[in-house]
Amino acid sequence: MCGIAGTLSLDPAAFRVTDELITRMRDSIAHRGPDGAATWVAEDGRVGLGFRRLAIIDLAEAAMQPMPNEDGSVRVVFNGEVYNHAEIRPELERLGHRFRTDHSDTEVLVHGFEEWGVDVVHRLRGMFAFAAWDERSRELWLVRDRIGIKPLYWSLHHGRLSFASEIKALLQDPEQERAVDEEALYHYLSFLTTPAPQTLFRGIRKLAGGTWLRVSADGDVREERYWDAWDEVEPLDGVAEEEIAARVLDELRTSVRLRKLSDVPVGVFLSGGIDSSTNAALFSEGETRPIKTFSIGYDGDYSTYTNEFDYARRMAELVGAEHHERRLTQDDLIDFLPEMVRLQDEPIADPVCVPVYYVSKLARDNGVIVAQVGEGADELFWGYPSWKTLLGLQRYDDLPVPRALKRVGVSLATAAGKGHRREVELLRRGSLGQPIFWSGAESFTEAQKQSLLSPRLRRELDGLTSWDAIEPIRRRFEAKAWEASHLNWMSYVDLNLRLPELLLMRVDKMSMGVGLEGRVPFLDHRFVGLALSIPQQAKTNGGTLKHILKKAVRGVIPDDLIDRPKQGFGVPVYEWLFDRLGDRARQELDEFTQTTDLLDRGAVLRLVDSRPGAEVWYLLNLALWWKEYVA
Repeated sequence: MCGIAGTLSLDPAAFRVTDELITRMRDSIAHRGPDGAATWVAEDGRVGLGFRRLAIIDLAEAAMQPMPNEDGSVRVVFNGEVYNHAEIRPELERLGHRFRTDHSDTEVLVHGFEEWGVDVVHRLRGMFAFAAWDERSRELWLVRDRIGIKPLYWSLHHGRLSFASEIKALLQDPEQERAVDEEALYHYLSFLTTPAPQTLFRGIRKLAGGTWLRVSADGDVREERYWDAWDEVEPLDGVAEEEIAARVLDELRTSVRLRKLSDVPVGVFLSGGIDSSTNAALFSEGETRPIKTFSIGYDGDYSTYTNEFDYARRMAELVGAEHHERRLTQDDLIDFLPEMVRLQDEPIADPVCVPVYYVSKLARDNGVIVAQVGEGADELFWGYPSWKTLLGLQRYDDLPVPRALKRVGVSLATAAGKGHRREVELLRRGSLGQPIFWSGAESFTEAQKQSLLSPRLRRELDGLTSWDAIEPIRRRFEAKAWEASHLNWMSYVDLNLRLPELLLMRVDKMSMGVGLEGRVPFLDHRFVGLALSIPQQAKTNGGTLKHILKKAVRGVIPDDLIDRPKQGFGVPVYEWLFDRLGDRARQELDEFTQTTDLLDRGAVLRLVDSRPGAEVWYLLNLALWWKEYVA
């Protein structure tokens, strides 16, 4: 729901915020809000707020932002939805707040901030990135929702702090530096994305999920975590599986129902798997008209890449949906590359960005403004086959083998020229006492990165590893986890890295690129808390992936959909890299490595020539981003 932007001058005598700057920032993200725009700048030039509107709840002009309270002492710009706003509003009215809108969730946020300050976040159930200017204390507050469903970026430079839903808005300031954060680049090569709070732009930061940033009148900047997933946990140790499954279904039903809240049409992305099929089934409950569902596949014989049209059609027919499909070709991908890079802002090196964009466009072209998506279920309920393998390897790594012996194994493998292999990387982590699972989104090993970096960058980043990005998450896990199991760690680290900065970022950037809002019922914060309350043993019982979730939804969707093997949603990048995409990738990477001093040209071209596939896509994303935003 919308795009937000703004700037706070820390010294109005040296720099005044202008209407022209805020409007330029605002309109650079017009795709996020095609339904209207507004700008507010304080008379003293201290602060300005900009807004692009995607009208979803309360379509009236009175619900436009930036929105003030009654006396203008608080002003808010807000991207997202507060699903429980109707429950909060009566309490605020009893406390004396006067509302000018009929049912705007933004106005509930405005008066809630006026009444409770930043603690209003603890009352909100939804997804949000918002900025609140408090004239009373002369403070600017930036807040990102608990899970990190909605992005929020900020930059402090030349006596001002600017923020926006997308980085391209920050780049509208001519004094904003455009340069590569080389430490962030190192982590990007590990995780396909840049872990918060870094971005690939030097000097531009992003708020992590569950955090706020306060900027005071004297320029003091304070960032604090206000929520952690463990805050919602009530351990279900000893509770029967049947009761756990019943609670899961009940809470998921509530989450889906809340995400139907809208004054515009809402649909469902439907792949035919358990998660999206459950979304469609629960969403259709109580509906008097057919719901709209949308599926994407590929032209040609790519059966391993989730051409699940038959399953999706069957589920759509079962719920009486109006179903829409599109098949993608290599031309669709190549034609989309420039727009993909522009929308991403910084590389999101998951090729699934391509089908997410096209399924979002399919929905928007068919009159849908909001769509429910299935992200989060695999991370919460042990849904990936690779996780099953890694969980077994972690248990093996826990055997009482001296770390010194493991280090010898790493040294011998490295001497034999096998140090780049994934199994050696896992052994290396075990030899250091680290968990072998760092993220569900890993690309290059530490040894591979050393071979890919330019000699200069290898020297300057000597001693850096991507454990540096993971360690703060691990410390929180060890301090708070009620059951410090390996599976809980896997879920927790992905809730803090892969989901907010890769999977949810791709949903936000690609869907908002066509003016469509994506909602994620599996990542309602209360549902997340419930999922993390389930012991590892109950989730992995019998060795069946998604054991508890399957038990919960049996009877909601057909058994054969539940019991069929998992088929992940992929993209035939490997096959296409043998064709015209491969020629494009080699050309772009050759140019990139000759023009920059970031990666070693010989190593990169050898990779392109010998191992076409996902790893080449990761580097191509980087090269295209650099050309678009830095060169």
